[in-house]
Amino acid sequence: MIKASTDRKWLPLYEALASDVRLMIMELLAENPMNVKELAERLELSSAIVTMHVRKLEQGGLIATKMVRKQGGTHKMCSLAESAIEIVLPNASAEEREYYEQSIRVGHYTSFEVFPTCGLATRERQIGQFDDPRYFLDPERVNAAILWFGRGYVEYKTPNYILPSQRLEELEISFEIASEAPGANDHWPSDIRFYLNGTYLGEWTSPGDYGANARGRFTPEWWGIQLNQYGLRKIIRVNGEGSFMDGQRISDTTLDELRADEPFWTLRFAVEENARHIGGLTLYGAGFGNYNQDIEFRAYYSQRRETTR
Repeated sequence: MIKASTDRKWLPLYEALASDVRLMIMELLAENPMNVKELAERLELSSAIVTMHVRKLEQGGLIATKMVRKQGGTHKMCSLAESAIEIVLPNASAEEREYYEQSIRVGHYTSFEVFPTCGLATRERQIGQFDDPRYFLDPERVNAAILWFGRGYVEYKTPNYILPSQRLEELEISFEIASEAPGANDHWPSDIRFYLNGTYLGEWTSPGDYGANARGRFTPEWWGIQLNQYGLRKIIRVNGEGSFMDGQRISDTTLDELRADEPFWTLRFAVEENARHIGGLTLYGAGFGNYNQDIEFRAYYSQRRETTR
């Protein structure tokens, strides 16, 4: 289930819902997954128009797509990604959960191993040469607002500010991410795995490396239109029940398994050589993509009750 609010980061979701055609697409996909051609026939619209609507629904996190072999060809199959949406409106009387919030810039990784295709760029310029992993150690890499690689991993460390008097209840990690194809390719699946403190959180298959037909909302003008432009905003939550991405369980890993009392937390994004789809990954930070955000951490906590003797 998606839990949305009036935060402006949810605008792509609300935009995706603001169309009669897109609502009909979701109604059709509730019956069973369909490819773009089948949706176009049911809606009596062109495939090009349906593709545009499908892209909007993907950007809003409402449907998922994947390329499958069917009847001797390759088809983009669409299915619903969510079963429900909860919209929490501002309410002065509502109890707010306490949390620590941190933002990690895409270039502030602390460890990496990457293989081409790969590269980095700031909001102003490319860093070094494309497809040369040596530039991932360039001093300017701390200013990177986008990075990509075909296989490997990047790791980020963030301080754990939870005090002994506080109890960690949930971790929330949000970021904009996509696959990494040469240039851009909306149909380029990649199995991306996530780890925290060395513990596996789960895997998500990115449908593509977006930008073949549209420029990213915040991507700078100097960035070539033939290159990747934007990703999908994903939210991982880890609590006492398991690990979830956009409300869907991705593993049974709970907070108790994460060594969450350590002074630092280490987050890893990885595309590993034993994955079924080795399609790389692209991370978008503020100043690139569609969401204008870096990697955001929220640690929700409660106060421990004092015990008396």
